[in-house]
Amino acid sequence: MSKGTLYDKVWDNHTVTQLPTGQTQLFVGLHLIHEVTSPQAFGMLRERGMDVAFPDRTHATVDHIVPTSDQSRPYTDDAAEEMMSELEENVRDAGIDFSDPTTGDQGIVHVIGPEQGITQPGTTIVCGDSHTSTHGAFGALAFGIGTSQIRDVLATGCIAMEKQKVRKIEVTGELGEGVEAKDVILEIIRRLGTDGGVGYVYEYAGEAIENLGMEGRMSICNMSIEGGARAGYVNPDETTFEWLEETDEFADDPEKFERLKPYWESVQSDEDAEYDDVVTIDGDELEPVVTWGTTPGQGVGITEPIPAPEELPEDKQDTARRAQEHMRVTPGETMEGYPIDVAFLGSCTNARLADLRRAARLVKGRQVHEDVRAMVVPGSQRVQTAAEEEGLKDIFEEAGFEWRNAGCSMCLGMNEDQLEGDEACASSSNRNFVGRQGSKDGRTVLMNPRMVAAAAINGAVSDVREMKEVNLA
Repeated sequence: MSKGTLYDKVWDNHTVTQLPTGQTQLFVGLHLIHEVTSPQAFGMLRERGMDVAFPDRTHATVDHIVPTSDQSRPYTDDAAEEMMSELEENVRDAGIDFSDPTTGDQGIVHVIGPEQGITQPGTTIVCGDSHTSTHGAFGALAFGIGTSQIRDVLATGCIAMEKQKVRKIEVTGELGEGVEAKDVILEIIRRLGTDGGVGYVYEYAGEAIENLGMEGRMSICNMSIEGGARAGYVNPDETTFEWLEETDEFADDPEKFERLKPYWESVQSDEDAEYDDVVTIDGDELEPVVTWGTTPGQGVGITEPIPAPEELPEDKQDTARRAQEHMRVTPGETMEGYPIDVAFLGSCTNARLADLRRAARLVKGRQVHEDVRAMVVPGSQRVQTAAEEEGLKDIFEEAGFEWRNAGCSMCLGMNEDQLEGDEACASSSNRNFVGRQGSKDGRTVLMNPRMVAAAAINGAVSDVREMKEVNLA
C-alpha cells in the first residue's frame, strides 16, 4: 500500500477509529449540500429527532434544479420550487450557511467552495454529488457520497469509508497550443478506461500539472470519477496558496492564512512517497481531445481516426458499436467536421472565469453559426458578475450566445436547459451518457471550452488550433 502520500497523511489525520466492518471512521472537515440529494437526509434526521452535529462545517447552495433564465420565485417547475423551499427550511432550522440566489454567492457547489475559500488543503470534504472530487485540486480528500451517508455526516460529522490505493499520474512536458486541462483528463480516461481507477485515488503530478492554474487543476480533479477513481488530488503549492490568500476566508484575516499554511505544506506527498502504481503521460504529445461515443473514455485526438470496434479490447467492442450507432460516427473518420446543433459552455468542469475568458478570446468578432443555438452558463453568480464587468457577456451576446444565470444547466438537464430530439451538442461538461442532457436521443460531444466556442462558430466540431484568438483588452 501507499506510504507518505498526501492521501495517507490526510486520511490518518482524520481517522477517528477503525470499525468492526474493516472500514475507517473519518472525521469530515467540510460538508457541502445542495437541493437534490439533501432533503431525504434531513427527513431521516427529523424522524429520529436528531440535530445537525456541525452546522459550522456545513455549507449549502442551490445548483442542480435552479432555472438559469427566469429565477423569480416561485419557480415555474413545481418540483424545483418544492426542493428549493425544503432546502431553505432545512438550512434555516439547522443554522447552516446558505449561498442562495439572493446573496450573490449562489452557484454550482464545486465552484462556490473554492472561490469562497472554504475548500482548503489537508481536509476531508464530502457532498452528495459525484463530482466532489473537484475540490482535490486544493490538496483535499474530496468524495461524493449517497443520501444515507449525507444523513450520517449531518448527524455525526463522520463517515465510514474503505481506504483506497494511490496511483500517481505524472503528466510531463508542456501542453501545446489549444490543449487544456480538459484534454489532459480526457486523455487519461481514454488510456486508463472509465473503470481503470476503481479501487484507487489519483494523485496528479508532473510539470504539465504544476504549470496549470487552479481552474485547470479543478477541471482535471473534477473528472477523476469519470475514470472510476474514488477521488483525485493535486499537492498544494504556491499556486494553491496564492488562490486561497485572495478568497473571503483569508483576505481579511492574513494571520489565519499564515497559521494554516504550515499545515497545508506538511500534507504534501513526501519526495520518497510510495505509490501503488505510477502512470506517465507525455504532455508534449497531446492535442485537443473530443469524445466520439457515449462514455468519457470514448475519446480521440481531433486529428485522429475514430477506432473501429474490432480494434478495441473484446469487452469494449459491443459498447463501441452501440455508441457509434447512437452518435452516427464512422470508424476511420475524424471528429473534425461533425455537425452540431447546440453549444453548451458551462458545468462544474468548465464554467469558471478563466474558462469563459479563453472562450471569449475565440468568440470576439465572430458569429455563432446560423444552425446552432449556443449558451453560456457561468458556474456561479460571482463568476457571472465578474464576467459581466469585464465585458465577456457583451462579447458572447454580440456573437449570438445566450447568456444565462448560474447553475448546472444543460450538464444534466434537470431544469429547462435540455437537448431536444436527436440534437448534437458540443459540451464543456463532464458526461456524455445517453440521455444525460435531457433527451434519450440527444448526442453529446465532450471537449474543452475553446473547442466548444469553435464548434459554435463553425457549426461543427473544429480544431481550435486553426482559429486565431483576439486580445480582450
